[in-house]
Amino acid sequence: MDPRLQNMKTWAFAIGDGMLDGNIALKFAGYDLVIVDGEAVQPSQVAALHQNGTIVLSYLSVGTIENWRWWYPNVKKFRLDYWGDWGEWYADTSKDGYRNILVQKVAPWMLKKGVDGLFLDNTDMIETHPKQKAGMRTLVKRLSNLVHSKNKFLFAQNGEDVIGPSLKYYDGWNREDVSWTYDFDTSQYHQQAPEDIAAAQAALQTISAAGLLVTATDYVDDGNTAAEALCLQNACSVGALSFISDIDLTRLPASPLICGGTSAERQARRGIR
Repeated sequence: MDPRLQNMKTWAFAIGDGMLDGNIALKFAGYDLVIVDGEAVQPSQVAALHQNGTIVLSYLSVGTIENWRWWYPNVKKFRLDYWGDWGEWYADTSKDGYRNILVQKVAPWMLKKGVDGLFLDNTDMIETHPKQKAGMRTLVKRLSNLVHSKNKFLFAQNGEDVIGPSLKYYDGWNREDVSWTYDFDTSQYHQQAPEDIAAAQAALQTISAAGLLVTATDYVDDGNTAAEALCLQNACSVGALSFISDIDLTRLPASPLICGGTSAERQARRGIR
């Protein structure tokens, strides 16, 4: 693991609407790592988070095409089938043109904001679109070369069954839905089955053993403290940093979640008042 990541204790998956509103230095003062929307975040906000010693990564979906992004007109022609749950399209990563836009235009534009790296989403689309495997792995390799040439970080999430060939390109990995999840069909939050929890924990342990920082994201209905406690326990027991929110990632915990200590104690150790 990169030495700069070894002392990470708290993190926030802060890409939902409203997460960048207000005094973000104060809002995220207790967090060691924060993932922000790479398009929405401003350089001044990145600088404010850096004042607390926070590592900031820009979220970038590389496996889907979102029609609200400024680069959408450039990548529209690379759309595959529509993903109704999120209102976006899977991307044809097999095409050089698509990969070049992300590697040569979008990613450098995000990195120029001063962030410490990228957080890639939907790389695991190759589970359902196996013809995209070679293209996705080429894209990840190129983004890794770009990011690491600038001494920055590359994270991704999910897809433990297909991540193997690309694992060497990453510094960190997030597993969603470890203990609790959201069902789009029923519009309800629910606990995962015991065997699914165990499988997710095993994946976190395996990828941690490969030298990556591992994190867990669970989606829980607001106020369900018993579910939140279970999620935190299950993440911490396998060495993962925990984050719990609503499915749209618009809610922060009352205080940063931490394994083996309180957030106040963590802030004190970092000299934050």
